[in-house]
Amino acid sequence: MKRIAILGSTGSIGRSTLSVVESYPDRFEVATLAAGKNTELALEQALRWKPRVVSVADESDADALRARLRAAGLPEIEVVHGAAGTVRVATHPEVDFVVSAIVGVSGLEATYEAVKAGKTVGLANKECLVVAGELITAESHRQGKPLLPIDSEHNAVHQCLRGGRLDEDEKVDEVDRIWLTASGGPFLKTPKSEFASITVEQALNHPTWKMGKRITIDSATLMNKGFEVIEACRLFHMPPERVQVIVHPQSTIHSMVEFVDGSILAQFSVTDMRLPILYALTYPERIPSDLRFSVMDLRHLDFYPPDMAKFPCLRLAYEAATAGGAQTIALNAADEVAVAAFLERRVGFDDIPRIIEQVMTATPAAHLESIHEVLVLDTEARLLASEMVEQRRQKGSPIRAIS
Repeated sequence: MKRIAILGSTGSIGRSTLSVVESYPDRFEVATLAAGKNTELALEQALRWKPRVVSVADESDADALRARLRAAGLPEIEVVHGAAGTVRVATHPEVDFVVSAIVGVSGLEATYEAVKAGKTVGLANKECLVVAGELITAESHRQGKPLLPIDSEHNAVHQCLRGGRLDEDEKVDEVDRIWLTASGGPFLKTPKSEFASITVEQALNHPTWKMGKRITIDSATLMNKGFEVIEACRLFHMPPERVQVIVHPQSTIHSMVEFVDGSILAQFSVTDMRLPILYALTYPERIPSDLRFSVMDLRHLDFYPPDMAKFPCLRLAYEAATAGGAQTIALNAADEVAVAAFLERRVGFDDIPRIIEQVMTATPAAHLESIHEVLVLDTEARLLASEMVEQRRQKGSPIRAIS
């Protein structure tokens, strides 16, 4: 019986994980949950799964949830809150496997502490590896425990890599390059000359996926694919020049791995997150499921190279991946601020990469030695990005560098 902690239990990945647990009650048990601000759903999950610990965002919410669990006859469930509560969920001694699915850097500390505590971690959070991947992967190596990707693209790569030989450091030495597929987003065929007039509504109208607002905008700018490049570099120990992005509008193939002899393995499956979650939870086994892809539905597959000039966010991500350290932190922080400003109609769609590039330029190269240092620089980069947002309205203001 594998005992699971879910960081972000009320989000889509968290709910999908619980669905997998429900389908395999003889294999998985919910040990702890970090639910954030959705206390009503947190209560439902606690009543259904009876975890040892539940964490919510605020102390007042924790007090209210604790009282309601007592009234329901479940006083033994420990209720905690805040960042420390999330760490408690992730590092509980009875937990075997941690699903990291909190959006943004909020789940970074708990994810790192889970790795440090010797837990096996399934990552569905891009930001953890983008901003602190060097620290997390180094700690995972020290602990001798795998980091298992849940994001569909990296999960696909992980599956394909099982066709290659591993060296002593668990690095694949038969791989020439990794191919990450991208749908191309809603503006694949839109001329760059029209980008300045793109509206929020147009950018949120993704042709393939229904996602949260930030990731939808990131998909429209191809920044989401840039984040995945950085993730792939860190998860699979590959330099950026050997991680390639290819536009594949049908989104049928999730990723491909090209080996040194010219062979290419591609992974495709149903577009259901329960499958990569099940893969991570059961690795290195594969167990039967009803999540089947109809091969007879395949018609044609299109592939195009990405246009870096048209989508500069992808170029910036490659530059950050090469530099590492502070540059990846600045990239993520500036993107989050710029995207939020666009959604609030304070900057234009084509301002997003400009703001990110300004922040990256103003951020000196540095390699961070602790999660605390990462979070400090993340805060500084966000403040700087906010200044850049205002400067889009007040041209000519000096750009402040991060000290």
